[in-house]
Amino acid sequence: MLYKFKSRVASDLIMLEPNGRQVLEILGKEPGLPGIIEAADALAAVQVLEAAVVREEATRKAAIEEAAAKGEPLPRFEGVSLRQRVVPLIDMLHRSEKAGKEVVWGV
Repeated sequence: MLYKFKSRVASDLIMLEPNGRQVLEILGKEPGLPGIIEAADALAAVQVLEAAVVREEATRKAAIEEAAAKGEPLPRFEGVSLRQRVVPLIDMLHRSEKAGKEVVWGV
């Protein structure tokens, strides 16, 4: 299953199901259903996504530091970080907010 995010002011953004589900859960939206982020709510959505990125990066850094302090092998993480996954969506949200257009998605 794919999630397709759309805006009238940006190219469509397609995410695989696990990634789209994660992003929607971060935003407090119901995964598996079509939805919308109004232009007025776009900056709040950006802030939520950016806060989630900061949390993930802090968790990864702490895990690395802990392993290094214990002399253990450094942990391995998924190849693509949350930051890399949400940058296109954050850009879409910024553009949509400036143009007064909503972002919608479906599965």
